[in-house]
Amino acid sequence: MTIEWHNKNMEDYLQQQINEIDRKIAENQTLLSDPELKDLAQAEISDLENQKEQLIDSAATTSDSIDSSDSFDSEINPNVAVLEIRSAAGGDEAGLFAGDLLRMYTRFAESKGWKLEELDRSEGGLGQIKSVTIKIRGKDAFKLLEFEGGVHRVQRVPKTESSGRIHTSTATVAVLPEVKEAEVYINPADLEFEAYRSGGAGGQNVNKVSTAVRIKHIPTGIVVTCQTERSQLQNRENAMNLLRAKLWEQEQSEKLKAIGGARAAMVGAGDRSEKIRTYNFPQSRITDHRIGKSWHNLDTILNGDLSPVVNALQEAANEEE
Repeated sequence: MTIEWHNKNMEDYLQQQINEIDRKIAENQTLLSDPELKDLAQAEISDLENQKEQLIDSAATTSDSIDSSDSFDSEINPNVAVLEIRSAAGGDEAGLFAGDLLRMYTRFAESKGWKLEELDRSEGGLGQIKSVTIKIRGKDAFKLLEFEGGVHRVQRVPKTESSGRIHTSTATVAVLPEVKEAEVYINPADLEFEAYRSGGAGGQNVNKVSTAVRIKHIPTGIVVTCQTERSQLQNRENAMNLLRAKLWEQEQSEKLKAIGGARAAMVGAGDRSEKIRTYNFPQSRITDHRIGKSWHNLDTILNGDLSPVVNALQEAANEEE
């Protein structure tokens, strides 16, 4: 895949969505003469007009947001990291472990004085995380977290295991940067956009307005969703930022595979399929397989004291550069 560079990406995208909303409004207006569908159609028209108003406001400020991004020294912002945590193999236990990882990164961020923003979340049973996406903003956030990407494996006795047998489960972590908007051009024709109503746990507190956003990039099949903001406009912008980061990440991964490099070999390229770390509860040990180093204070690290691990990975990467 080749990523083109352009600074009118968001303007083109917003205009496409405005045109699509106009089409839907026109379709609903044809239903106003039907007594059975009139109220439903009018409600949908009001919803669409609200979305259109937000899009028009966004289009008016797009150029300002592009100019503000020029303050970054490179194509990515070293002070912003987006973490995607997903449960993988292991059923319910994997979901619980994903929740443990979320708590670990959240507490580590708080200890650094970083700001957190949750972009999307999908939950299973009590305390289980199917997937969660968080944005972390603070000094050197991406620089310190960039090597957390990959497969994290846990070995422990689940609470539901009556025989005391140790189970192995996994969760994946992806670490994405915030990429300057001018760096990645996404053709609006390559996007499928959907706005939908998000709801709280158990289907309660369902929003009456379609504020949640799902965007699919057709050429790559990448799908991003954002639903935690009350404004569809903010969710849309967050989703586009996330998509831009994923496309940038894909391009960088292809470059790494093509040119290799000692640094990539040492600490990995953040590939989701690469097993990077094991959390062994019976031995209270965390082992990072890329650098062959272990720590015997598992509880402390899972409670947010991640600095020893992060620093060791940074040192290993610097030695190989």
